[in-house]
Amino acid sequence: MKGRGPPVASVLIVDDDALILELLSQMLRRAGFTTTCHSSPLEALAAVEHERPDVIIADFVMPEVNGIAFLEMSISRSPGSARILCTGHADSDVVMQAVNAGQVNRIIQKPPREVELISAVTQAADTAALRRRNEELAEQLRRQNLHLEEIVRERTEALLQGFVGSLDARDSGTRTHSQRVARYARRLALQMGIAEPDLGIIERGSLLHDIGKIAVPDRILLKDGPLSGEEWVQMREHPRRGWALLQGVDYLREASGVVLQHHERWDGAGYPTGASGDRIDLGARVFQVVDAYDAITTDRPYHRGRPHGEACSEIARASGTQFDPAVVAAFLLVPLEEWMRIRARVEAAVERDQGDPPPRSSG
Repeated sequence: MKGRGPPVASVLIVDDDALILELLSQMLRRAGFTTTCHSSPLEALAAVEHERPDVIIADFVMPEVNGIAFLEMSISRSPGSARILCTGHADSDVVMQAVNAGQVNRIIQKPPREVELISAVTQAADTAALRRRNEELAEQLRRQNLHLEEIVRERTEALLQGFVGSLDARDSGTRTHSQRVARYARRLALQMGIAEPDLGIIERGSLLHDIGKIAVPDRILLKDGPLSGEEWVQMREHPRRGWALLQGVDYLREASGVVLQHHERWDGAGYPTGASGDRIDLGARVFQVVDAYDAITTDRPYHRGRPHGEACSEIARASGTQFDPAVVAAFLLVPLEEWMRIRARVEAAVERDQGDPPPRSSG
């Protein structure tokens, strides 16, 4: 007898425009999702509590309440749902309010392209499913009186690894960038004499450095060509958005300094605040050097990776301007073999995690 397939993800859509409702619903049904549609936000709230959908999509401009307020009200009714805001007004204020108040997973432009909509909903549904599986495991372990906190933390790390890998693939075309720089940052921090728990904080902050980009629309993040002035304003807000996201998670709050300041510069010419020198979080200063190293030595769509020696020379030239001189000095003491070993381990781990499961024995 054939086993059942994975459950079909459910999507609840709220929009006062009947044509948009039908368009979104048709796109999602073609992709295999089940949908329910509502033109009234207040009526939809009752449905959210009853249905507990995997994903909730809300229009921003609606007559009774706007989409952000609706999504904020939906949190207590269905905390496990992932949330997407569909808007034609994705300025920085709207984005920050959506992320902070509505706990929005993604923001998509209205009307969305079908491929962008399906990608966003698929990622959101996967996030909701992983979150719910994590919660189910936590409840089982609580009943069994096991070491719940540590095991849930490990599950959270696994969830973050998968989520960050998806974000890397969406942005830079590689699923291993964040994992590499996290391990690189740990090794460089160790070279500088930093010990636990600060090593773990720096590693987690480096892993999550670009998490704020989940609030950057694809039309900006994936734009083929230079960004406009307004687009750069939105892009440069991603460190603040990432910092804000981590404030709600006790386990990750200490790592938020790396996320907030990973684009600052030693000379004060960075963003988002123009902090300089020792006013920049030490973990962020460590990250900046290894991030540059990874960018120089890795193939990207716009350049071929360059040798280790060239990367070291370029980083050394930026000592005292872009980078903290003490961090650069420590970086240059780490042998090439160490960086190569870390890269190989990360690539092997990702390949192993993405491989096919071993066949079951037929005993």
